Amino acid sequence: MSRVSKRYGRREVVTEVDLHLRAGELLALVGANGSGKSTVLKLMVGLTRPTSGTVHRSARIVSYVPDVFTSHDRLSASAYLRHMGRIRGLTARAARRRSDALLDRLALSGGADTPMRQLSKGNAQKVALAQALLEPPQLLVLDEPWAGLDSTAHRVLRELLTETAEAGGAVAFTEHSDQVVKATATRTCELRHGRLRQSSSEAAHQLTEVELLRGADLDWSHHPDVIEVRRDDVGVTLILPTGRHDAALLTALNHGWSVRSVRQVKPE
Repeated sequence: MSRVSKRYGRREVVTEVDLHLRAGELLALVGANGSGKSTVLKLMVGLTRPTSGTVHRSARIVSYVPDVFTSHDRLSASAYLRHMGRIRGLTARAARRRSDALLDRLALSGGADTPMRQLSKGNAQKVALAQALLEPPQLLVLDEPWAGLDSTAHRVLRELLTETAEAGGAVAFTEHSDQVVKATATRTCELRHGRLRQSSSEAAHQLTEVELLRGADLDWSHHPDVIEVRRDDVGVTLILPTGRHDAALLTALNHGWSVRSVRQVKPE
């Protein structure tokens, strides 16, 4: 995105934005309501065209989750996702397997055969997230994706975004919660009155060491945020990016582990 501006009538919503999203990156767009965040996301995926400037997309598989998901009232969640999977070129079996796995992981209330018209806002959001991840996206763009989700789905969504980035996808999202941004993003940009301010987070270059006393059996090497695992007779020591260790602490406490210490360390 190079020197991109977007005008609606006489109002310029976005002004000369330069933004380049890299593979493997988790970009958070923050800013007040009306600052132009949603417009930038729509420009990224081609849902609107710039008034001036250029937008270049090299990604072949692009997925988008809007801030308001309009569900189809005649289909069940599972049927809707299978239909979307078939549109994207998946076989019927692959579409069912992938959609069922995502809905199970996101803990859709009532199950996959629940009619869409009966879903709460939070559960409809889970379906929206599942449809965006039916096949691994090379560009994943989400507008306030945590809105309406329960605490378990909050954690799962962060894991899914991290996994997408680790698989080489570029991820961009908007979010109002500083805590969620710090726990998820590798880079943060702020929009003010339609103008972008780049602000690479210092936390992305800092590490946190977490010492845990053993609880239930867990393979910490599979946790999406853990960089290094050091085992001893009584537990483990985890090395994680600063600002992204909250999910690991929550996992530990939920599985009967005890937190011995948490401290920042300097990268070697």
